[in-house]
Order: sequence, then structure tokens, then C-alpha cells
Amino acid sequence: MAHYSKTYSSPAQLVSLLQSRGLHVENVARTENYLRHIGYYRFSAYLYPLLTIPKENHVFKTGAAFNQALDMYHFDRQLRLLMFNEIEKIEIAVRSAIVNITSRETGNPFWMTDPSCFYDASTFTKTKQLIDAELAKSREDFIEHFRSTYSDPYPPAWMLAEILPLGVLTRIYDNIKSNQIRKKIAQEFSLGMPVFNSWMTIITVARNNCGHHARVWNRTFALRVLTQRRMTRLWITIPVNQKKAYFSLCIIKYFLNIISPNNDMKAKIDTLLSAYPSIDTAAMGFPRGWENEPLWQ
Repeated sequence: MAHYSKTYSSPAQLVSLLQSRGLHVENVARTENYLRHIGYYRFSAYLYPLLTIPKENHVFKTGAAFNQALDMYHFDRQLRLLMFNEIEKIEIAVRSAIVNITSRETGNPFWMTDPSCFYDASTFTKTKQLIDAELAKSREDFIEHFRSTYSDPYPPAWMLAEILPLGVLTRIYDNIKSNQIRKKIAQEFSLGMPVFNSWMTIITVARNNCGHHARVWNRTFALRVLTQRRMTRLWITIPVNQKKAYFSLCIIKYFLNIISPNNDMKAKIDTLLSAYPSIDTAAMGFPRGWENEPLWQ
């Protein structure tokens, strides 16, 4: 295995390099400024679609311009903001369902830190360590108030759920001992347990990508997604690539239609796509005629 031998290049050197590879740069000073503030490594993902095949040759297609990549970068940022905004609503609803249903069914406000409520002891130990870590760093008023008012070692589940990341909460859900409880939570969203689980993983990954400003528009996600044959609510009928952004958008829209039946997600996507007409929606996994799907009506 070889050592990494590339050295640092200044924005000016990088612009010269891109030009030597056939990229049209409209304004050198402006381009240097963008690379200085975005970072070449992050931005190179948006230059990649403009390369000829084989990509390893680093030669740009005829007519490829820096502004095209910049358009993709701005589009991707707007798409992330759109997704993040909608995922927030789903996250709140899912937290609420997990906490309310489990608290009601167990009759135990402290079920989240009670080992008898979970079937796998080592998973419980791990999630409890994550709860401990979040509690230790939390400066939320309601946590401080609980600490100063009550002698219990842990706050009730509905308080803990507010400070836990979504990924931790779905891991807690996975480990709930009662099949019946997990089923009731999934049914709140008209899904079977395996599919609810799988779709929440997609939501969590999408949320983390958006939160860490990672590229989403033409990314291929490595996760294998479960679907169910009989859907009781509106869903898609055209077969699509489940590893592309479009499928994640479909899952977000599915949850939103339950949580917020009059949501305007379709209008937001339409507005975004019309603002960036050069964006290749096929690279995002959008099939032809997607807007006529039952889900998007």
C-alpha cells in the first residue's frame, strides 16, 4: 500500500490545474474565492460529473464550466435544507410515538433506563452509556430542574427523548422487549415493524448527511431498504433505484403525509427544480412521470 504523496495546493494553483484539464473558468478571482471558502476537496464532488469517462484521466467534457459545478453545489445545499426541514417534523413525531406508546403500555415513566424493558442486555448497556453521555453534557433547563428537584437517578423517558439523537432513539426502539409495543409504534405510521425500522434508518442517514453538509443530490446510498407489498397509504408505483436521493424523498413524503396531511413538500421540490433547470434529475433517481405518482398527488 502506497503512502499519500499529494501536497497542499493554493486556490490559485487549483484554478490553474482545473483550467489545464479543460474546465472553463468564467472569473478567476471569484473561483479562487469560492475554493478558498468551500474547500477544493468538498467542491470536487460537484466537478466529478463534468469529467469525461474514464474519470481517472481528469479531463473535463467539452464545454464544462465552473459555473455548472457551482450550480450543482448551490442546488445540493438547497436540497439539504429542504430535506432537513421536513425530517425535523418526522423526528419529532417518531420521538413522540416511541415515548408515548411505550410509556402508556409499560406504565413505567423510567422504562428507557430499565433493563427489564429490553431484550438484549449488551445493546441496553450501550444505549444507557449514550444516555449517560447526553445527560452529562446537557444544559437544558428541564434537565437541570429535574436534577435539582428529584432524587431519581434518571429523568422520565419523555425528558430523555428530547436530548437523545434520532439514531440512539431508533436503537432503543429496536431493543424494546415487547413485540406488541414495537408493533403499535410502527402501526402509528401504517407500517410493519421491519419496514418502519428500515425507513427510520434511511431518515437517520439522510438527516446526518444534511446535518454534516454532505452531498446528497446524486449520492448513491449503500443501505438495503425494506419495502412492504401491501401499503395501506399512498405510495409509489414506478420501480426506482432505492439507493438514490429520490427514494429518500419518497420516504420523507410518506411520513409527512401522515404527520402533516396538507404539507407542501411537492411544491417546494417543484420550486427548487425549476430554479435549477440544468440539474439532472435522473442522476437523483427521479423516474419519468414521478409527479403523477399517488404519493405526490
